[in-house]
Amino acid sequence: MDDTQTGPTGPLAGFTVGVTAARRADELIALLRRRGAAVVHAPALRIVPLADDSELLASTKELIGCAPDVVVATTAIGFRGWIEAADGWGIGEELLERLRAAELLARGPKVKGAIRAAGLVETWSPDSESLAEVLERLLAGGVAGRRIALQLHGEPLPGFVEALRAGGADVVVVPVYRWMAPEDLAPLDRLLDAVIGGGVDAVSFTSAPAAASLLSRAEERGVRDSLLEALRGGVLSACVGPVTALPLQAAGVDTVQPERFRLGPLVQLLCRELPGRAKVLPLAGHRVEIRGHAVLVDAELRPVPPAGMALLRVLARRPGWVVSRAELLRALPGAGRDEHAVETAMARLRVALGAPKLIQTVVKRGYRLSLDAGGEVKYGDAPPGQGLA
Repeated sequence: MDDTQTGPTGPLAGFTVGVTAARRADELIALLRRRGAAVVHAPALRIVPLADDSELLASTKELIGCAPDVVVATTAIGFRGWIEAADGWGIGEELLERLRAAELLARGPKVKGAIRAAGLVETWSPDSESLAEVLERLLAGGVAGRRIALQLHGEPLPGFVEALRAGGADVVVVPVYRWMAPEDLAPLDRLLDAVIGGGVDAVSFTSAPAAASLLSRAEERGVRDSLLEALRGGVLSACVGPVTALPLQAAGVDTVQPERFRLGPLVQLLCRELPGRAKVLPLAGHRVEIRGHAVLVDAELRPVPPAGMALLRVLARRPGWVVSRAELLRALPGAGRDEHAVETAMARLRVALGAPKLIQTVVKRGYRLSLDAGGEVKYGDAPPGQGLA
């Protein structure tokens, strides 16, 4: 899939979003692009099915030989994979018989769909889609002496398992598939470079392993500190839910999550958060909103080259104040020592903005933004016509 593309309009126009998802990435990318975002896609992991894995086979036979009282299904893809693997081994019907007799708990509606597709009916499912609520229900009902099967969703759940075992339960873990690093690390490295270099405005995460993988790859490359600095600074970390956010929060990174743990609400959250962070300036009678790689001038999207955005951001730190050529030169990537580079980049910036009077030249001193009298800097929502519709 192409790394970066954007749509012309929408609440995310002018912003770049990193997508770390492997599964359902196409759906998420389509939602983002439909709202105008540029997308950098870098799968942070890959799913490895364990249909031939001896550990999965052993767990399945153990449950068939000694029936579970409770089965916790955590993901639809994992539950389906488990049933398909058992069918392949010729023990599918025996497994289904054990599952029919057990108290079957589904983490969310997608898992319920997978359960019913297998001809089963779930006993209960939490409205929150949270494993924490599942655990709370189990502990409240008492688990001492109960045999509980837990279908893992790509990584161990030590807190969940330990809590059940501390309550006296006999827990059998069912590892249906595992997360592994992607075979091609180049896209992930490009995303890391873009985050560290300020080339993306937000990174989306749809699983905890993806977040952990990004941090792990940064550690391998020796850029973990730089990555964390960017994620703690101007780059927004948007997670589909609180479990996904845990690796980032453990590293001291603040995250945002939608109330409903779905791709649609995640995109809607980005549609609110990113425009809400954009700096809005009244300049020379125009409304100017500075976004990631573009500027809205009176609600018209104006793409700006990276050098121009670098200059504009320096000027916008102190709107109306003169900024010297020397200071602007330091902001230009790879500009060297020639202040003529500032004049060239400034000329291109003015052309890109389509309104030359937004930036004033102060002879022998530098440049400044033409802040309207009594004008003030704001951080706000998208202007009319740029909403979520």
